[in-house]
Amino acid sequence: MEEVSKRIRELRNEKKLTLKDLAEKTGLSVSFLSQVERASSSIAITSLKKIADAFEVPITSFFEDYANKNYKVPVEEQKSFRIEGSGSVYTRLGGEFSGRSIEPMLVTFPQGQPYEKTFSHPGEEFYYILEGVLLFEVDGKEYLMKAGDSIHFPSQLPHSVKNPIDKDAKVLSVVTPVIF
Repeated sequence: MEEVSKRIRELRNEKKLTLKDLAEKTGLSVSFLSQVERASSSIAITSLKKIADAFEVPITSFFEDYANKNYKVPVEEQKSFRIEGSGSVYTRLGGEFSGRSIEPMLVTFPQGQPYEKTFSHPGEEFYYILEGVLLFEVDGKEYLMKAGDSIHFPSQLPHSVKNPIDKDAKVLSVVTPVIF
């Protein structure tokens, strides 16, 4: 989180923006942005995307350690990371190149993870369950998913996921638009 906070401050200074300027561009409050820059507040991926858009940079610029400049992503170069507010562990599987339109990831949902916040945003999502069991809620309907099952839905429908059992679940996830 500290490296993300530091990078936000660096970009804001490079663009010669005040916290107030950034707040106006993102719709986020000055006090929240100040806390994020000091790493005293966690940031949701949706807020980070707003900041990236305001700076006109890809969201990957906040995670330079995870940027891959090749098409191939060898297993030893795959870096796992967490997003504040989520217990899940994400591993980017896609290459880094201009014009990417999908974001393939390996996501591990820890055992007993409760429903995360319900999301609704542009794009679409695909999940293939590799291990474990997950309970997806999409547009008010629940789907119990086990290894070998897949689910694909438009992201603008309200959706959330939880791991209802005492075993980690692993999924291959492909989402649009590219967020990392």
